[in-house]
Amino acid sequence: MPAARPAEPPTEDLPEDLTRLAALHGVATSYSPSPDRTVAASATAVTLALAALGVDTSTPRAVRAALAAREGELRERLLPPTVVGRLDGGTPAALAALPEGTRLRVDTEQGETCDGTGPLPPGVHRLTATAPDGRTARAHLIVAPARLPVPATRSYGLLVQLYSLLSRRSWGMGDLGDLGELAAWAGRALGAGFVQVNPLHAAVPGAPTDPSPYRPSSRRFPDPVHLRIEDVPEFAYVTGHARVQALGERAGRLREAVLEKGALIDRDAVWELKREALETLGEVPLGPGRRAAYCDYLAEQGTALEDHATWCALAEVHGSDWHQWPEGLRDPRSADTDRARTELMDRVDFHSRLTWLTDTQLTAAQRTAREAGMPVGIVHDLAVGVHPRGADSWAQQEYFAAGMSVGAPPDAFNARGQDWGLPPWRPDRLADFGYAPFRRLLRGLFRYAGALRIDHVMGLFRLWWVPEGHPPTEGTYVRYDAEAMLAVLVLEATRAGAVVIGEDLGTVEPGVREALRERGVLGTSVLWFERDWAGDGRPLPPERWRADCLATATTHDLPSTAARLTGEHVELRDRLGLLTRPLEEERAEASADTAEWLEVLARLGLLHGTGGDTGAPSEEAGIQAVHRFLLRTPARMAGIWLPDAVGDRRPQNLPGTWDQYPNWRLPVADAEGRPVTLEDLALSPRLHALIDAVRDRADG
Repeated sequence: MPAARPAEPPTEDLPEDLTRLAALHGVATSYSPSPDRTVAASATAVTLALAALGVDTSTPRAVRAALAAREGELRERLLPPTVVGRLDGGTPAALAALPEGTRLRVDTEQGETCDGTGPLPPGVHRLTATAPDGRTARAHLIVAPARLPVPATRSYGLLVQLYSLLSRRSWGMGDLGDLGELAAWAGRALGAGFVQVNPLHAAVPGAPTDPSPYRPSSRRFPDPVHLRIEDVPEFAYVTGHARVQALGERAGRLREAVLEKGALIDRDAVWELKREALETLGEVPLGPGRRAAYCDYLAEQGTALEDHATWCALAEVHGSDWHQWPEGLRDPRSADTDRARTELMDRVDFHSRLTWLTDTQLTAAQRTAREAGMPVGIVHDLAVGVHPRGADSWAQQEYFAAGMSVGAPPDAFNARGQDWGLPPWRPDRLADFGYAPFRRLLRGLFRYAGALRIDHVMGLFRLWWVPEGHPPTEGTYVRYDAEAMLAVLVLEATRAGAVVIGEDLGTVEPGVREALRERGVLGTSVLWFERDWAGDGRPLPPERWRADCLATATTHDLPSTAARLTGEHVELRDRLGLLTRPLEEERAEASADTAEWLEVLARLGLLHGTGGDTGAPSEEAGIQAVHRFLLRTPARMAGIWLPDAVGDRRPQNLPGTWDQYPNWRLPVADAEGRPVTLEDLALSPRLHALIDAVRDRADG
C-alpha cells in the first residue's frame, strides 16, 4: 500500500434541508472508499452539483424552497419521466403505484396503440396515464429483454491499440485496412474469436491533438484519421498520376519514420496528409449507387450528423474550442449557426462524407471478421465521456452538467483523486428525454461492433462529479438510474446481436457487479488483480474465477506481461519519479507478487521451459503460462494483449504522466524495442508459439 493516506475533504455537518434535497436529486452527501470508512462530501461539492442540475441552493431560503418544490413534485406526479419494463413480464413499480382505476395508453415504437395490459414489444414507447381525478401524465416506456444472451461459444482473441499496429501499407499509424487484415488473419489462421481495439471516436482537432482516445470530440461518430485511403473506391479514379505518387511517397516517409527511424506515431502529421488526400478524393464524383448509399446514410443519421459536421466545419474557421467562438455560434440551434451552416455547406458535406466513409470501412472490418469465422468479431471501446470543447459537448449542451467534470475520489493508489476533464451527462435530462442520447450513441456504435466494451461501466450507476476549479477531493457522487441505463443497453445490444463487456476494475460499489451479471453484461478480470481478497489474499485458483467476464493478463493502462515478469515496470516508474515509496520496497513487493504467481503457474503444470543457466523460467515461458492459466478459468472470453505476443516491454499508456512518457504514440515492438509490423506478426515464431499454447489449452 502507498505510504500516503488518501486526502479527504474536511468533515462538516450539512444542513438537514440540504441533505434531504441532495438525496431527492441523487447527489451523495457521503461516500465509502472502503467498507469500514465513510467520508462526508463537502457542502461546496453538494451545492455545486445541485446547481449543475438546475437547483438553486444559493441561500438557506432557496434550499428550503427547492426542497418543498421537489417534495411536492414527487408527491403529485403520476409517473416519472421514464418507466422501465421487461419482456419477461411483471408490472413496473411506477405503474403498480398508480391510483386504482388509472387508464393507460401505450403508443409503441412500432406505431401501434394499446392499453398496456398485455405483452409489449421491445422498444421505447410513449406512455400516457389518466387518473380517476382527471390528472394526466406522459412518460417514456422502455421495454427491454431481461438480459443479454451469453456468447454462443467460448473464445479467445487479441487486444490491440489500433494506431500502434502498422503494416507496410499504413500511413504512419494503424488504420482500418490493418484492422481488417488483422481480423481476417487472426480468425482464419489463429482461430481467434475477436479483436478488441481502443476507442475509434472522433478526436478534437488541433495542434497538437490530444493523443488519448479516451478524450474524444464525439463518441457518436468515428474519426476519419483511421481511414485506409486506398480502400476508398474513389481513390481509383483520382486524375493525375503525379498527385497519387506524391501522396504515396509522403505516406511512405511517415511510415518509415516510425518503423525504421524510431520516431513516435504522429497522429497530427498522419491526419494532415490524409485530409489532403481526402480533399483530392472529394473532387471525384460519387457514382449513382455510391451517391444513393451516402444519401441513405445522411437521412438515417439526421440532425446528429449534421451537427457533428457543422462543428467540424466551424472548428476549421474559429478553432476547436467552441466556448471561444462568436457568441451566436455557441448555440447549435441559433440563427447565426444556421447561417454559418449554409455558408459552409461544402465543408459540412465534406465532413459528413468522411464520417460515412469511416463508417463504411468500420462495417467492412466487422464483416471481414465474421467471414473469417469469428463468433464475435470486432470489440469496440466506448469511452466514459467526451472532451469539454468537442462536438458532442457543443451539439448536446442540454444534456451535459455545466461546470462539472467526471473523475474519481481519493483512494489508496491516488491520494489526490482524479479529474478526467470530461463533462458528465445530467441524469435528469436523460430521463426527461427517454435516454435518447444514450440510445443514439449505442445504436451508432452497434452498427459495426460485434461487442462493445464500456470503459468505467460503474458510470451507468454513479459518477464522481468534480466542480470546475476545485480539486478532485472536493467532488461528490451523483447517481444515475441504472435500471434505465441498463435497459437501454440491453435493448440496443440485443437488437444488434452484440456482446457487452463492462470494464469494472478498481473500486466498485456493492451490488454493481451483481446487477451487471443479472443483465448479461460481462465483467473484466485481470490476472494480477485476481486474488482471494476476502480470505488469505493469495492468487485466486482458476476454478474460482467468474465465468461472465473477459479475462486478460494486462490492459492498455497496465505494464506489459514481459515488463511485469522482469520487474521493468518498477524501474520505468522510478525513472519517471512516479514511485510513492523507496525503490527497493517497490522492487521487493513486485518481485514477491510475481514469484507468488509463478509458483501457482508451476504447481498447475502450466510453466514450461527455462531460461539460461539459472533454471528459472524464461520470460517468454512465463507469458505462455499466464495465458494457459487464463484458458483454464471458466471465463467466456480470454484476451491476449498483442504486444505480449512479441515481448513488448512498454505500456501504451502510463497513468500519472503527460509529457514525461509518450502515451498513445508507441508502435507495437519486440523485446528489444524494434517496431513490429502486421506482416512481421504473421510470421513471428514467438507469436505462433504463444497461440499454440493457448489453442492447446482451449482445445484441451
